Amino acid sequence: MAHTFRVWAPDARQVTLELFGHEGEEAPGAEASWDRATEPERRLPMRAADGGWWELTVNDAGPGTDHLFAVDDQPGRPDPRSAWQPHGVHGPSRVVDHAAFAWHDAGWSAPPLAQAVIYEAHVGTLSPEGTYRGAIGVLDELAELGVTHLELMPLATYAGSWGWGYDGVDLYAPHPAHGAPDDLKALVDAAHARGIAVLLDCVYNHLGPEGNYLSTFGPYFTDKYSTPWGEAVNVDDAGSTEVRRFIIDNACMWLRDYHMDGLRLDAVHAIIDTSAVHILEQLSATVAELAEQLGRRLVLVAESDRNDPRMLEPRSAGGYGIDAHWNDDFHHAVHVALTEEQDSYYVDYGGLKPLADALRHAYVYRGQFSEHRDRHHGRPPEGMLGHSFVGYVQNHDQIGNRARGERASHLLAPTRLKVAAAVVMTAPFVPMVFQGEEWAASAPFPFFADHRHDPELADAVRQGRLAEFESFGWAPEDVADPEDPETFRSAVLDRSEQGREPHRSMLEWYRRLIALRKAEPSLLDGRLDEVTVALDEERGTLLYRRGDIVVVLNLGPEDAVVPVPGGPGVPEVLLASDDRVAPAGPGLRLPADSVAIVRT
Repeated sequence: MAHTFRVWAPDARQVTLELFGHEGEEAPGAEASWDRATEPERRLPMRAADGGWWELTVNDAGPGTDHLFAVDDQPGRPDPRSAWQPHGVHGPSRVVDHAAFAWHDAGWSAPPLAQAVIYEAHVGTLSPEGTYRGAIGVLDELAELGVTHLELMPLATYAGSWGWGYDGVDLYAPHPAHGAPDDLKALVDAAHARGIAVLLDCVYNHLGPEGNYLSTFGPYFTDKYSTPWGEAVNVDDAGSTEVRRFIIDNACMWLRDYHMDGLRLDAVHAIIDTSAVHILEQLSATVAELAEQLGRRLVLVAESDRNDPRMLEPRSAGGYGIDAHWNDDFHHAVHVALTEEQDSYYVDYGGLKPLADALRHAYVYRGQFSEHRDRHHGRPPEGMLGHSFVGYVQNHDQIGNRARGERASHLLAPTRLKVAAAVVMTAPFVPMVFQGEEWAASAPFPFFADHRHDPELADAVRQGRLAEFESFGWAPEDVADPEDPETFRSAVLDRSEQGREPHRSMLEWYRRLIALRKAEPSLLDGRLDEVTVALDEERGTLLYRRGDIVVVLNLGPEDAVVPVPGGPGVPEVLLASDDRVAPAGPGLRLPADSVAIVRT
């Protein structure tokens, strides 16, 4: 058994490999921490190679071997490309043989986004176990619901035992609190067996503050730009070629070695790249090549607040070739229409007209003046299909951006929750559900983190959250303490709720909506140019047509009769949130806070 260790450290005078022996395949557990005074069994000088790389082949090393790299006279640090950090972010890295896992998904390929229903989930709170294997126990429920894509919040190793995952520092290593690398592979394998694709949320715009040792090795960051999280990741300054390769290789690892079907890219607007070939374009081209090699569909879905469709346009037309992105404009329009909240960034979305605009154009802001931003914002997504946008009424950010992590089910009556679900499932976008939304789960989803070993950092996180909420006017005492373990525990889903009212009825509503979406071609075509909308702001009614399917909402305070154009006969009610919905001549009578889906 032999293994070649490699690390990029272009400015080092010497790199030393520190070996800690062969520890076997089991992780020591979520609470394990590393004693930095632990002495290595061996220290071996590495040899300089081309391009700033250092390497060394060790004949008696292999899977299970723990190691650190010491640059010059500095202490040993984890491998920047560590495949596993079983002792946490400060401990040694463990060698993993990705080829050793026995997969059972030969011939698998994910459904296209045009047919997708995405389910966003956080592994630590999805199941009582909070583990990769615990999540396997939820898959049958998701398959029954009609989910096609399970989207996992970030899993790159971060400090502590629990967190949202957006402060990862070991980007190649799945978070050990949830299990070993093979446990994550088992989850993906089990999902594929049930016809469910798996997407992974990846964060390439910044790294977390604790355990971030990349600067020890090379110019992974640049002070040319500043970001909300400090120095920017270096994708266009001196030394950036290998940093870009670090990101591209990481993305390919998740898709190749873990059989992920796609990646969700966090906050790409915070990746500052002035290169002729933007790193998103490079990434999409590389992923397209990998898809050809693997013979299966791979997708990239991005988060961006720029309302710039160039990211979605094909590379051949000067775009970046990203398959889809999260549409916050649609979310904000739905949220304000149903809650009537207009604090902070919601100030731009008053009334029902923004929802009508989003349904027709995807973006509400396509160059208009934004009061919240105090500038003109966005660009029209001309010629785009709705499949290029992901629509939702909830996601981790929009719930966690509230003082106590309140879900829509904490803000709205069940009648309006049903309206929200119907709009998401019948809009021309790829629908996404946040875990537990389908049964109006009672558990909140506040922001939580675990920096118990760094009290100063923990307090900084607390103060940062309080500062974020100032624009919403929430009192400090109303904001959940992100470092309190109870904040994390409050977010763990109680899956037994699904069998009790009112949760059971909501779950059935979601099942029927998803089944209807899959059964009706008009709801899957994504043709934004064929969506027609009729809005009566004064009465609070909105109607939109997609082919032969018409969706009618009444958010006004009283019953309303809404004309349904399109055919000489009485519209056929396919699904209604209220039993009192009834035809009224060529239209529909809808009670307040109800929705109906009809065929004409």
